Amino acid sequence: MEVTEKERAIEALRTLPDHATLDDAIERLCFIAKIEEGLRQSEAGQLLSHDEVKKQFLS
Repeated sequence: MEVTEKERAIEALRTLPDHATLDDAIERLCFIAKIEEGLRQSEAGQLLSHDEVKKQFLS
């Protein structure tokens, strides 16, 4: 059975400490979304070499 995005979001929120704020929750969900997008891009072969990234940051 595949885990839905909603279920992954709920689990991510469950792992936050009890004193976490809404900003903490939003930050966690955004972080997870960015990681998942990066993994999708990697699987699709949409990668940049280390040198290409350095050029982008230095220009």
